[in-house]
Amino acid sequence: MQLTNRSKQVSNKEMTLAEKMYLPAVISGLGITIRHLFRKKVTIQYPEVKKYLGPIYRGHHVLKRDEQGRERCTACGLCAVACPAEAISMVAAERKKGEEKLYREEKYAAVYEINMLRCIFCGLCEEACPKQAVYLRHDRMVPVFQERDQVIYGKDRLVEKMDDRYVRAANSEVKATPTEPSLTRAAT
Repeated sequence: MQLTNRSKQVSNKEMTLAEKMYLPAVISGLGITIRHLFRKKVTIQYPEVKKYLGPIYRGHHVLKRDEQGRERCTACGLCAVACPAEAISMVAAERKKGEEKLYREEKYAAVYEINMLRCIFCGLCEEACPKQAVYLRHDRMVPVFQERDQVIYGKDRLVEKMDDRYVRAANSEVKATPTEPSLTRAAT
């Protein structure tokens, strides 16, 4: 009784000399190898060549500055509250006279730290920020650290440099350019 039609009839015919020497299998394998030689390579030479990470990749944190170079963060603490891993800590301070060019609001983060060992790159800090001061860059990975004292990122590593501005466009065309046309959030 046969349950399915998938059974295969096996023959006991004598193998030829070529089959005994595995020539058909060797030639078939060589054909596959030669066919792959002319295809586009799927591997890249990292770290010399870096692959595009995609518009929704969440990488290195950045504390944004406005067009005049002032820090946007007002130390409201919403990013720290939203962080499920409790990776963000900050100390708020009042802006003094003469510091209007450094900080946009009267209150600013004197200390802003992110523990990269705790961060899970969920992006909730970015979503919680009412001033659009915190972003996770789509084009930059967090560098590998060798020592434990390198995992706490302070303002020296987080605040955006004016010559390396990060721009996130509203549509899927996300790119880093030195100009800042708009800072609307990507719809994801």
